[in-house]
Amino acid sequence: MLNYIWGGLIVFSLVFALVNDASDIVNNTWRNGEEITAEIRFPANADLDRNQNVRFSLDDSGTEFNARWYPVEAEAELIIPVQEGLPDHWVRVAENQSSSRKQEIRAYVTDPGVSGGADSGAVLQTGLVLPEVQFVKLRAITQAAFDMAEFAVTLALGLVGIMALWLGLMKIAEEAGLIYIVVKGVRPFMKWLFPELPKDHPAMGMISLNLAANVLGLGNAATPLGIKAMEELQKLNPEKDTATNSMIMFLALNTSSVQLLPPVTLVAIMGLRVNELMVAITITTIFSTAAAIIAAKLYARRYPPVLSESGELLAVGVDTADAGASQSGSGSGGAAGPGSGKIAPGSGASGPGGGKGAPGGGASGPGSGVHTTGTSGRGTSDDNTTGPDGSTSSNQNTKDS
Repeated sequence: MLNYIWGGLIVFSLVFALVNDASDIVNNTWRNGEEITAEIRFPANADLDRNQNVRFSLDDSGTEFNARWYPVEAEAELIIPVQEGLPDHWVRVAENQSSSRKQEIRAYVTDPGVSGGADSGAVLQTGLVLPEVQFVKLRAITQAAFDMAEFAVTLALGLVGIMALWLGLMKIAEEAGLIYIVVKGVRPFMKWLFPELPKDHPAMGMISLNLAANVLGLGNAATPLGIKAMEELQKLNPEKDTATNSMIMFLALNTSSVQLLPPVTLVAIMGLRVNELMVAITITTIFSTAAAIIAAKLYARRYPPVLSESGELLAVGVDTADAGASQSGSGSGGAAGPGSGKIAPGSGASGPGGGKGAPGGGASGPGSGVHTTGTSGRGTSDDNTTGPDGSTSSNQNTKDS
């Protein structure tokens, strides 16, 4: 289901980008191809056929900007760095142009002037055309997709070594019995959180170590421990496609970010200033963890598991509301539920002599569908005898069936 959601979001983002880019093209938001009047001032005795630093101004505003004159054969470009005072539209063009050099604009000079030397303080009246900007949103989404793909690969490769190390250490600890020692130490509290788990089960130790790693801010170490804990919980799950209450509680605790110390990455970035966040981290952790435990406990109360006499998990959970409704609808006596089509044994049995059976107590009727054994079925037979005078006598024999 999650794959469909992600796929729908990607398709929606592409459609959104295309609609916005089409609107920019129709309205000419980026003023592509529009010529801007400019005045370029050259240094003394400048050669217009060579690269050189110049200054230019726009529309007689008086404000001059630094640039570099870059002639190419019979044409020329003005390389303009992004600087203070530059029009906002020019800055946005620089940020959204297709070129990777976002800190400068290469404007096309429509009239490069006459080749050769320029007098002292020569001024060139010309026009500038900024680089075209198209499909801004589509390029941004595409670039973000590639960036996140690269980040995902880098993260996955980085976690391989950490997960291999910690899973190996956990296997050694399990074989050495350290996991069971940890389980015994936290058993009272963990048993209240995870009442379905058997005594001294390895999942208890994995869960404890995972929570301990999260509390200490060791997120990368907590990841393999959490995966291993879920694998152990899945071994106890009788319904492999449905999460148990223990899985829900464990996931809720991890989602609530049980953390008292800041992560190592944050410490590396902020240094000693990370102490300013300790109070905020502690308060947030207390409230989020309490909310997660309460929510998981309320769910477990609504859907309690079905356990055997030995404590083995038989079913993930039963809705208590549905179970109560089923019990309240059960009738008394021997009534059979509608559509059951079954008559209780002993009812309506035929006696000897072909007599018709009287109905017993197991008649079918509306109720809870519970069948009971009949109590009073009796069979009756009629023997008719014809006398010499043509009269008929009837003898009835009754027998309890």
